[in-house]
Order: sequence, then C-alpha cells, then structure tokens
Amino acid sequence: MDNINTIALSRLAAQTHAMDVIAGNIANMSTPGYRAERTVFADWLVQEPAGSEPAGGRTLAFAQTRATYRERSEGTLTQTGNPLDLALSGDGWFTVQTANGTRLTRAGRFTLQKDGSITDENGNALLDTSAQPMQLSPADTDLTVKADGTLRSQNGVIGQIAVVVPNDPNRITAEGSRLFRADVPTTPVARPKMLQGMVEDSNVQPVAEIVRMIGTERDFQFVTQMVEAEGQRRQNAIDKIAAPPAG
Repeated sequence: MDNINTIALSRLAAQTHAMDVIAGNIANMSTPGYRAERTVFADWLVQEPAGSEPAGGRTLAFAQTRATYRERSEGTLTQTGNPLDLALSGDGWFTVQTANGTRLTRAGRFTLQKDGSITDENGNALLDTSAQPMQLSPADTDLTVKADGTLRSQNGVIGQIAVVVPNDPNRITAEGSRLFRADVPTTPVARPKMLQGMVEDSNVQPVAEIVRMIGTERDFQFVTQMVEAEGQRRQNAIDKIAAPPAG
C-alpha cells in the first residue's frame, strides 16, 4: 500500500471539498437569508497489519470531511420599505409550501400574486400559523405586519405569519441557497420579532471567506508539492538501483 500518496490524496480530497464550500459561500454573499457553510475535518485512523510497522507507529491517519454545517449567526438587516419584505431578528424561520413539502427559509423577500397569495422569489406560498397559505382579497391594499407576524390591511386582520424553530437546530438540510428541510418536528416561536420593510442579508463575510480560500489553496499546494517531491525521491531511488554497475 502506498501510504504516503494515499494519505496525501485524502488530504487533497478534503481540501477540494473545503474549497467548493468556500466558493459557494462567496457566490451567495448577496443572497438574502443565506447562511454560510463550514466544514469539519477529522482523522480517519487505520491500524496497519502486524509485521509492516511504519516509522512512528502502526496507525495511519487519513483526512476526512466529518460534517458540513451552516453558521447560525444573523445577517445584516437592510431596510427596503417594501411592505412584504420581512426579516426575523433572533431565532425563527418562515415556512413556505413547496412541491416537496413545507420548507424553512430566512429569505423574507415576498411578493403578492394576482390570486392573493404571498410567495417567495421561487413562487412558494408563505404559510400562516395553521400551515395554510396566506391569502389576501383584492380589497386588501394597505398592509402592515406586527412583530408577532400578524398581517393586517385596512379591512382588519388577515392572518398570522408562522415563525417556527426546529426542535433540534442541527437537524436541518439545505435545499439550494434559500430553503431548508427540517428533519425533525418544528415548534412555533413564542414571541417572534418580525420586521416589516426589511430583509436579512447573507451572513457571509467576504473578506473572511477570501482569507479562508487563500489558506485552503496554500494547503492544497503544499500537499501537492509534497507528493511531487516524494515521486521524485522514488524515481531517483529507482534510477540508482537500475543503474549498471560502474566499471
């Protein structure tokens, strides 16, 4: 088994995945409600068979991507003045109805459709506290949203926009850049803080991401150079062994 190159390959694969994650963050730094991804690496330990103990011990440590998670910090809130641009301060997620079921989102840029429904940028209906699509009548024009999600028009209360949290905040799966699937039941937020006329920006910090990208690229280059040096060392050894005897 080529231990040096195999271990180096595991490291290169992990760094490639990290670079993909960082590139995705940079690509979505202007996406409303986007949560930056982070990778967690760990050692994968392999016990060598007896009789071929390498220098330093008989355990080999390969690199592996243990997990990828989303940062939970809030993005900056930007005021837009649009009555259906909504942002959440603190914990909580909006719920929208998609073709694959209910999904969570922090991207609060909503639009009123001709049929009276309120949808996100992908056409998914915004849900109320009864898990039903919010529905307006043609006469509802002057819209206000209270901090608890209550939507009113000049004609009175229309409904209350749902704000929920997963029972386990780590058990959510991203679907694209704006939607998340809750893999556990959700619970309504007791006292949500919804802000009208504002949107939550991505929580990606561009300078920090670029620094991470440069560091990841340098690590990749270092491992690549090590592999090349090891290949050259082996070739030199082969050349010496295969060289005809002098004289």
